[in-house]
Amino acid sequence: MTDFFFYGTLRHPPVLEAVLGHPVSGRPARLSGQRVVESDAGPVLFAAEGSVAPGLLVTGLTEADRARLDHYEAGEAIPMTLETERGRVKALVYPGAAGSDQDWSFDDWVDGWGTITAETAGDIMRGFGINPPHAHLARLPMLLGRAHARIRAANDMPRESRGVAEAGDVEVIAAREPYAHFFAVEEYDLRFRRFDGTMSPVVNRAVFVSGDAATLVPYDPVRDRVLVIEQFRPGPFARGDRQPWLIEPIAGRIDAGENPRSTVLREAVEEAGLNVSEVREIMRYYSSPGTMTEFLYCFVALCDLPDDIAQTGGLVEEAEDIRGHLMSLDDLLKLVNSGEGANGPLVVTAQWLALNRDALRL
Repeated sequence: MTDFFFYGTLRHPPVLEAVLGHPVSGRPARLSGQRVVESDAGPVLFAAEGSVAPGLLVTGLTEADRARLDHYEAGEAIPMTLETERGRVKALVYPGAAGSDQDWSFDDWVDGWGTITAETAGDIMRGFGINPPHAHLARLPMLLGRAHARIRAANDMPRESRGVAEAGDVEVIAAREPYAHFFAVEEYDLRFRRFDGTMSPVVNRAVFVSGDAATLVPYDPVRDRVLVIEQFRPGPFARGDRQPWLIEPIAGRIDAGENPRSTVLREAVEEAGLNVSEVREIMRYYSSPGTMTEFLYCFVALCDLPDDIAQTGGLVEEAEDIRGHLMSLDDLLKLVNSGEGANGPLVVTAQWLALNRDALRL
């Protein structure tokens, strides 16, 4: 049996239970001469005379527990001496890599990230014994975003006309992840309850997994025109489209910890150099529910669009090369109706603007 001291995310019981696969209890402890500071990979220890790092001492963990912890931390635990109400004891600690000078607050983290991280820990541990321990570190932003999307999914959609799913209505026989990088592919053998109450035969289904996304079309109600963007898209390219540059709304993935509105405000600056404030959500929907987890939030921004507003933009570190197009709403509708604006969020937003144009221009 082995004793561990947790000062960071594993100090949060839901995260620790997700990692170990079973609940455990612990008692308060502290590590003298150490601060808990922020780093790109999460909280880490930083030697500091006179400081104290509070945490949780958990005793009696098994070698199987330690293997799961090693996978989650993707690092090596070392023995350190702690102080407890019962005296000084030794326990294993994951110190982490280099950190910053910024102190990490456990309480603030629990309020903002505790639920998301616990959900993410479950995803990470599904790769235990399959993926190498460091594999999830490179995918951590995607995993966090996926987890946050799953949390939103539990509350986002109205349930007035559809049936209400109950425990056992979907039975997963086996689950695999044949591809995992920025995006992932998950494959399931499952069966589901039919409308007559019986269960379907076992079927195989594969799903392309991504985080949620948000889109924005800026609209100037005075000049009756919009700003849209053009950029290369690998989807049309892989399909064989001879013109894989699409006209589309400003858009981006919703980062973990963000909400859809903050995403479009950020993306408007990054992709179009545009600061907007008055944004209105007009629609939310699955882009292709038969094969993709992607869920879209569509926004319109009411703003001033002068003649010189269109520009090139995008983040260099993301290899973005984006060109802005300023056009009348009538021209946008022609683009959509001709088939050249073959982009789902663009079509949805253009049609919404057409229906609501008169009210917006009052």
